[in-house]
Amino acid sequence: MNKLSQFNLVLFAVLIACALGTVTAQHKERKLYIELQHQQDLAKQYGSEWRQLQLEQSTWAMHSRIEQIAVNHLHMQVPEAARIQIVTP
Repeated sequence: MNKLSQFNLVLFAVLIACALGTVTAQHKERKLYIELQHQQDLAKQYGSEWRQLQLEQSTWAMHSRIEQIAVNHLHMQVPEAARIQIVTP
């Protein structure tokens, strides 16, 4: 083999290595992009669930609901104004 054909063979090997590197990089990029989309979908789902939980918490903590439970289930009642004492530190 002469030097030109050896040089062509080396260039061909470099070309194949570059092509395989490009294909591998693109494959990894696609996998990472799919994972990114999956994580973004999860973030949206968690955000929606968080808003629902905040709404539920505010509903459970409403003063009228707490007062209703105190009166109906615990048989509590508001004391007369004369029996209320304000304590200051």
